[in-house]
Amino acid sequence: MADSRRGWRRGMQALAVAGGIGAGVVGGGLAVIAGSLLREAYRYPKPVQDGPDPLLEEPSNTKSSVVAAPDGTLLHVVTSGDVEAADEILVFVHGWTCNTGFWNAQIGHFGGRRAIVAYDQRGHGLSELGRTKLSPDLLGQDLQAVLDEMVPEGKRAVLVGHSMGGMSIMSWAAQFGAGMEEKVSAIVLTSTGAFTVVQRQLLVPEDLPAVVRPLEPYVERAFVSTPLPLPTSPLSERLTHYIALGPVARQAHVDFCNEQIAACSPTARGAWGATMYDLDVRPGLGKISVPTAVVVGSQDRLTSPIHAEELADVLRANGVLHSLTEFPGAGHMLPVERAAGYNRLLDTVLGDVSEAKSS
Repeated sequence: MADSRRGWRRGMQALAVAGGIGAGVVGGGLAVIAGSLLREAYRYPKPVQDGPDPLLEEPSNTKSSVVAAPDGTLLHVVTSGDVEAADEILVFVHGWTCNTGFWNAQIGHFGGRRAIVAYDQRGHGLSELGRTKLSPDLLGQDLQAVLDEMVPEGKRAVLVGHSMGGMSIMSWAAQFGAGMEEKVSAIVLTSTGAFTVVQRQLLVPEDLPAVVRPLEPYVERAFVSTPLPLPTSPLSERLTHYIALGPVARQAHVDFCNEQIAACSPTARGAWGATMYDLDVRPGLGKISVPTAVVVGSQDRLTSPIHAEELADVLRANGVLHSLTEFPGAGHMLPVERAAGYNRLLDTVLGDVSEAKSS
């Protein structure tokens, strides 16, 4: 119990620093919000202790290379399977604070049977951050650089994006999506949104005193943009579970996600987080012209099912919604938490692509 209290106090201090809390009424209000968030994290059920998840093991059949973005920034790329021989190439685009390892369960599932390309988003994993000012447009430009280099002429990609990766796909569609049917056969948008993503997160408890509610935007902005190191610890484990996964989560999944977040450069995390605060990629969403599956976890606090429904509404109106799938109990890290079900969904999308081609 003493360790738990000590962890809670340290967490309060950490959130206070992250939120830029100072003296006076504003500082006190922010402290109340930060304390409420941390209290909820400590109330979350403890993860299920059922051993490691073999699906998350690093695949052995991948190769690494680099792609130069238009500004010269080097992006780390991993491939699996025979890209030259494949008709369709799965291109995986990870989310904020993650890296190509996020897709271990998917790359392992296909086991070289499908051609796969995954890359570290700029500033994440082994990719350089570069000196270009970060922007939503840059997300799409980096994806275009990877497609140009890694998808051979005459082949098509199936784009699979998670969180910020889905935003990258929509940014790409806005800038390079004209005639996308020739380059892309399908899209999967997972745990993502098109606008006001940070502003509509569900991290802050709803039972806050009315007097501190106006201060929520300060906490939201601080949460995504503060470039503090986040080393793995019992506290970070609690917060990762509450923020990124569903209430009933496996310890192996919490550990995996916690390590992904801790490995992200604080500078890149803060800079991209600040960029996402003003992100609006709805123009790209409206330009998508290939079958698109939308996937979300029912307990996603970062991009709640409301975002998925908004995406689906636009895609449905444009006649390109493949499916809207909600995984009960899953949080934001759905491809990790529900890897087997998510992999089956990808199999279905790929099967439908093949069927459409042959008909």
